[in-house]
Amino acid sequence: MFTKAFRVKSNTVIKGSDRRKLKVDVSTAFPLLSESELSEVVPNKEEINVVKVYAHKGDAITLYVLHKNPLFFELEKRLYPTVYMLWQYPNVLPSFATWAPVIQKIAGGADLMLPGVVVPSCGLPEVRQGECCVVKVVGNEAPMAVGIAAMSTAEMSSAGMKGRGVSVLHTFMDNLWAYGDKSCPALISDAETTGGEVLNRDENNEEGEGGEEQETNVGELSDCPNGQGVDQETEKACAEVEGLRLTKCESENKNEEEEEVNLDEQISPQDEMDALLLQCFLHALKSKVKKSELPLLTSSFLRNHMFPCCPNGKQLDIKKSSYKKLSKFLQTMQQQHRVVRVKELTKGVESLVEVDWKNPVLRSFRAPAEPHVEEVQMTEDGEKTYHPPEITILYSVSARVEPLFREANKRKGTVLQPGEVRAIITEYVKANELVDENNKNYVHINPILCDCLLEKSEYHEVSILKWDDLFSRTLSKMQECSQFVIAGQQPIMKKGHIEPIDITVASRGSNKKVTLIKNLEMYGLDPIDVSAALQHRVQASAVLHPVPGTKDKVLVQIQGNQIHLAESLDNMGQLKQEIRWEGGQRPKNILQHLKMRNVGFGTRSA
Repeated sequence: MFTKAFRVKSNTVIKGSDRRKLKVDVSTAFPLLSESELSEVVPNKEEINVVKVYAHKGDAITLYVLHKNPLFFELEKRLYPTVYMLWQYPNVLPSFATWAPVIQKIAGGADLMLPGVVVPSCGLPEVRQGECCVVKVVGNEAPMAVGIAAMSTAEMSSAGMKGRGVSVLHTFMDNLWAYGDKSCPALISDAETTGGEVLNRDENNEEGEGGEEQETNVGELSDCPNGQGVDQETEKACAEVEGLRLTKCESENKNEEEEEVNLDEQISPQDEMDALLLQCFLHALKSKVKKSELPLLTSSFLRNHMFPCCPNGKQLDIKKSSYKKLSKFLQTMQQQHRVVRVKELTKGVESLVEVDWKNPVLRSFRAPAEPHVEEVQMTEDGEKTYHPPEITILYSVSARVEPLFREANKRKGTVLQPGEVRAIITEYVKANELVDENNKNYVHINPILCDCLLEKSEYHEVSILKWDDLFSRTLSKMQECSQFVIAGQQPIMKKGHIEPIDITVASRGSNKKVTLIKNLEMYGLDPIDVSAALQHRVQASAVLHPVPGTKDKVLVQIQGNQIHLAESLDNMGQLKQEIRWEGGQRPKNILQHLKMRNVGFGTRSA
C-alpha cells in the first residue's frame, strides 16, 4: 500500500475528544497493551498530529504521528500499527516468522506466501481470517511488516502451507516508514523462533498454489533446511537483515569503498561532482552569505548563492553526486565537519540557521576567481556597447502542483525550465500507468492530477486530458518567472510577468502632450542615456521622474507627442553623426535593438 509515494491532504493537531477516542480505539485494537504502555503510546499532554493522506491508488488513510513518527494508520475505520510502534511493543500482535530473502521481497511489494513461513516448535499462532498480524525475520523479534491474515491458522494447516498467508499493508523501508525519522529496528533476540523448525514439505509442495508470480518466488526463496542446520541459517538470515538495515540507514551518507582505490585511476564523474559541490558550498559561505541573512532557506542558498559560485563551463548537478539531495549533503557538512547547522522548519522545509565562520575547513578554503562574466565590448571612445538582455522564461513549483513534482524531489519554489516540467510530468504519467490504452494521445486523471490541475466544476466532468492540455494546465498553475542575462552582469531572477518597455502619451497642464517611457532598467538600459539620445533626436526637453510606488525606478518624460519618433529609432540614417550603430558611443539605438529581438513594447495614449 505504501510502496509508492502518497499525497498529504491535511496535517492538524489532534483535539482532546479525538485523543480520548484514539486511546479507546488503540486499547480495543491491541488489548495486550497495559495501561502504562497505552499512556506512552497515546500520551495525554504531548502533541499528536492527525495527517490525512491519499495512497497512490486513491485510498483515504489517516495517520497518527507522535514525535515525527507515524504510530498508527487508519484504513476503512480500522486501526493498524506501524513498524515504529511495533518496535517499542513487538508482542502486541500475533506474528509469523520468515527468512531474510523473503523480507526483501516483501519490502518490494509482495505478500507473504505460506511456503515462506517458518513454523516454530510451538506451532503457528492462532489467527482468524482478516485479523491483523505482523511478519518478523527468523532470530529477531523486531517486526518488519504489518498485514492481514489471508486465512485462519486451521485453514493454513489444512491447505498444506500453500497459498497466500499474509496480505501485507506496510513494511520497513516503505514510504510510510520514510515519513518518520527513518530509524532502523534493533536486533531483538528470539530464542523460541531461533530454536524452531521449518514445517516439513514434500518436493511436490515446494511451490505455492495461486498468488502472483512475484509472491510465488517469495515462497521458493524461503525453502530452508530443517533440523540441524536451522541455527546456521538463522544466523545467516539475521546477518542479511542486519546488512539490509545498515544499507538502508547509511545510504543517506556518502558510501565508503571497502577496497583501496588506485591513486593512478581517473577520478569518476561522481567524485568530480562531489568536489564541485563542496567547492561551491564553501565558496558561497565564504564570499556570498552574510550573517544578517541567517536563517536562510536551503533552497534559496542553493539557487542564489551556490549556483553563482559554479565555475564557468561547469554545471552543478546534485543528482550526479553521491549525495543525490542537497539535504543529505548539508547533513554531512553538519555532522562530520560542523560547518553549518541546519534546522527543519516544517516537513521538507529546511534552513541554514548557523555558520561556524571559524571552522578550520572553511578558514582554510581559498575561493577561486569570480565566475566568468561575458566580456563587455568597448567602443573607440571607451564606452560600453549595448547588447539586449537574454531573457529565459522559467516556472517555479507552486503549492498547488507540488504533489506532481514530489516523486522527482522538486519542492515548492524550485525553478524549472519548460522542458524539465514536460519531462517530469511525462515520467509521472508513465510511472503511474495513466496513458489511455486505446488512444495514446490521452491521459487518465487520477486524484493527484484532479486536485492539482482541475477546477472544482470539472471534478466530475473531466476524466481524461490530452497531453498538450495536461502540460499547458500544469504550466498555468505554476509561478512564472524570468532569468535576465545582461552582458557584464550576473544573471538576475525575477518572479511574475515581464513588463515591456512602456511608451505612453499623457496630457499635462493646458492640454500639453508629453511622452513617458518606463521600465528601461529591467532591460539594462540607463534612463539618463536614453533621455539624452531622444532629446537630441527630437530637439525637445527631456526630464526624469521617479515612478510612483517603486524604488530606484525612473521614467523618461519628453515634451510633445513623440511616440512615433521613439518607436522609429531604427531609422538611423538621420542620426549617423550623433549615434553609432551596433557598438555606438551611447545606447541610443536601444529601442530598435529590443524591437528586433521580439521584446514587446506597450504603447497607449492617456
